[in-house]
Amino acid sequence: MIGDRFEEYAERYTTASHELFERLAEETRATQSAPQMMVGPVEGAFLAFMVHATKARCVLEIGTFTGWSSIAMASALPPDGTLISCDVNADTSGIARRYAEEAGVADRVEYRIGPALDSLAEVDGPFDLVFIDADKDGYVDYYEAVLPKLAEGGLIMADNTLFGLGEGETAAAIERFNEHVRDDDRVEQVLLTIREGVTLIRRRA
Repeated sequence: MIGDRFEEYAERYTTASHELFERLAEETRATQSAPQMMVGPVEGAFLAFMVHATKARCVLEIGTFTGWSSIAMASALPPDGTLISCDVNADTSGIARRYAEEAGVADRVEYRIGPALDSLAEVDGPFDLVFIDADKDGYVDYYEAVLPKLAEGGLIMADNTLFGLGEGETAAAIERFNEHVRDDDRVEQVLLTIREGVTLIRRRA
C-alpha cells in the first residue's frame, strides 16, 4: 500500500535476502491464486526482528499460507523455542512444512490444520508473541481468543490493518477490528505503516 518505489527501496536496505524465500515466493506465485498474501522480505525480516526483540520462546501464528512468516519467525527462535501455526488449508500448509524442513526449523513449528478458533481452543499458551494474518472477518474473534493466552509482557501483531482505508467487505472487517482494539481499555496499540499495515498490541500495565 505504500507503493512499489518505497517497497523496493526498503528491500534494498533490509537484511532479508535468502535464496530459500526467493524459491518459496516463486512457487507461491506459480501455484496460488492470491500470492500477494505472502508477507514478503521486509515484513518477514520485521517479524524475525520482533521475535528477537521480545525474546519470544513461544509464538502463535494464525494464518500459515505457504509459510514465509512462520519460517522467518521460527528462524529467530532459540533452539528450544516453539511456534504453533494454524490454517484451514492443508495444501498450502504442506508447502510451508516442506520449506520449513529445508530451512532447518521444522522441529520448532507445529502446524495445526482446521478452523483457527477450534485450534485456539486446544492450545493453552502463554504466548510471548501472536501474529494474526488470516481471514479478516475473523480478526476480532481471534483477538479475543488469544488475548487471555498472552504471556505477561506479550505482544499481538495483526497484519493488513491499513486495509481499513479501502472499500468493500474486507475493508469493513478490518475497520471493525481496528475500532474494536482502539476501544478496548485492556490494551494499547500502535498501527505501523509497514507494507499493508501491522498493528502492535499489548496489555496495559
